[in-house]
Amino acid sequence: MKFTEEHEAFRQAVRRLVEEEINPHVNEWEEAGIFPAHDLFAKLGAIGAIGLEYDPEFGGGGADHSFTYVLAQELGRCDAAGIPMAIAVQCSMATPALARYGSEELKRQWLEPTLRGEMVCSIAVSEPDAGSDVAGISTRAVRDGDDLVITGRKMWITNGTQADWICLLARTDDASKPGDYHGMSLIIVPTDSPGFSVGRKIDKMGNRSSDTAELILDGVRVPATNVIGEPGRGFQQQMNQFQDERLVGAYLAIAGTRRALDRTKEYLQDRSAFGKPLLANQHLQYRLAELYAEVDIVDGFLQHTAERFTAGEDVTREATVAKLKVGRLAREVADTCVQFHGGMGYAEEMWVARYYRDARLVSIGGGADEVMLRIITLMEGMTKR
Repeated sequence: MKFTEEHEAFRQAVRRLVEEEINPHVNEWEEAGIFPAHDLFAKLGAIGAIGLEYDPEFGGGGADHSFTYVLAQELGRCDAAGIPMAIAVQCSMATPALARYGSEELKRQWLEPTLRGEMVCSIAVSEPDAGSDVAGISTRAVRDGDDLVITGRKMWITNGTQADWICLLARTDDASKPGDYHGMSLIIVPTDSPGFSVGRKIDKMGNRSSDTAELILDGVRVPATNVIGEPGRGFQQQMNQFQDERLVGAYLAIAGTRRALDRTKEYLQDRSAFGKPLLANQHLQYRLAELYAEVDIVDGFLQHTAERFTAGEDVTREATVAKLKVGRLAREVADTCVQFHGGMGYAEEMWVARYYRDARLVSIGGGADEVMLRIITLMEGMTKR
């Protein structure tokens, strides 16, 4: 992938924001289990980092996908993975369907202020009994005159305690039932609607600076015009939205692996044992070299995928493969970094313990490894849906 002066200027703007507005506060936000999303997102909006690829008419940047790759690479330099993930929800997980299929009225009301960072949004698909199996959702929106009345629960919702609106997947066809792929719609739901509540904030192993919630919808009433695009096409829209999510998640994770290796290399250079730097040990050198090589290979694949995506090609397979391989590589890198730090790698005061916990989510969030493998087997004709 070739980068222009415009790419590099944007890269430097994001890097400054990470170094000045995020990393100095990470420990505080991790301890609190939340970060000030409205404040930080407004700063991201000011440098044009939200909605890079969206229509300028609605506040987007009108850029191509290569700028999203640059954004993710720089956000991957954050000292905690929870904040980049929350940003990615705003930029590439909760808003793509609205930007692609939403009416002009919905875009004016919800997308524009979101791209400026004035509103925080969430994507609400998973449920207590339906995670990676999207067809298993049971949340239902029933038509009542000009409104939809929504009842259900959503789980694992990033930004869930701070969101001003959620992009909700629900069943809108009376004949549609859990297990069906048809009859779902994506719906804009304001979080100040009567009947909407945060059931609880979930205490997680990692990504602690990102608030994750269970949401309850008890007869929430919204206008039927809040449906994004064609009613009943929500499953298909969400599948497209997943491609954005999985690609950006992979970009973030591969940047994190490279930074973890760099920081471990520096530690081994500075730390001595048996009268010489730890990095003088050939086994450690070779193991790091092997992992750097793996990162280079995966990153090259990601750049190839980004170029195809920029060209408008279908990258469903590539996004699936990337999600699978990056998740497994992140776990391998995290484990090695902890091991090479010795006892200090097991201490919470060191960055590597946090990285180890944060990296584990990559193989779960946005579709578990097993779901990625199922998609690949379907594409290879080894099994039937």
